[in-house]
Amino acid sequence: MDESVVVSPDWLASRLEEPTVRPVDVRDPWEYEGIGHVPGAINVPFDSYRDESDVDRGALPGSDAFAGLLSDAGIEPTDTIVAYDDTHGVFAARFVLTALEYGHDDVRLLDGDYSAWNREYETTTAEPEFEPTEYEPAPLEPDDSPLVDLEAVEDALDRDALFVDTREAHEFEEARLPGAVRFDWREVVDDETRRLQPEDDLEDLLAEYGITPDREIVLYCNTARRISHTYVVLRALGYENVAFYEGSLTEWLANDGEVATGAVDS
Repeated sequence: MDESVVVSPDWLASRLEEPTVRPVDVRDPWEYEGIGHVPGAINVPFDSYRDESDVDRGALPGSDAFAGLLSDAGIEPTDTIVAYDDTHGVFAARFVLTALEYGHDDVRLLDGDYSAWNREYETTTAEPEFEPTEYEPAPLEPDDSPLVDLEAVEDALDRDALFVDTREAHEFEEARLPGAVRFDWREVVDDETRRLQPEDDLEDLLAEYGITPDREIVLYCNTARRISHTYVVLRALGYENVAFYEGSLTEWLANDGEVATGAVDS
């Protein structure tokens, strides 16, 4: 697993004293303040970096708004951000994707979540002290971004790319992009440890669905939250040709895109 993308609790614990390693807790404030958090972590709640007011833009908050959040959190563009939540990483992965899209080079997902961390390491309710920064975003150019729009998705359908739907079975059966395979994002998580499955097991699991590094892959769900986790995992496994449909099925349906329905024979 590429540690420039996903890091273990051990990795983070050994670097908590480094001033440029910045844990970011994306849970709600009441959880961060009342339950506790990783020592030194700052709170950037999920709702603060997600905007669902414009279906055509997806749910990204905008680079200036996101830069304001990082400025308020005292984060510099050169810092190493390690994001976590307490829901197997799906909300934290959305933070990772957003930070990458707005040009933060070193942002990583904590393997596991707060509960997994709490099994091995101490937590605190003390909030860290920091000085605000003037964070300057550097959004990726379209050619460098994994995000794709409606037109690009239509073109990918014509190229017979592999569309991966990360939603639950009932959602998939109700409506899906033509030819898509269903791969529930939770399958990569070990329910007992709350961490990712071992790397070899992940590769075997993905291969069962035809999700292999040689394929052109397009990820989608309903609102691009769940695919954030799948995207980060694939990136950590070395997959390079992975597109991220930010508008996902919400945009597709709003534009009368063709869908398939019903159960799929196993």
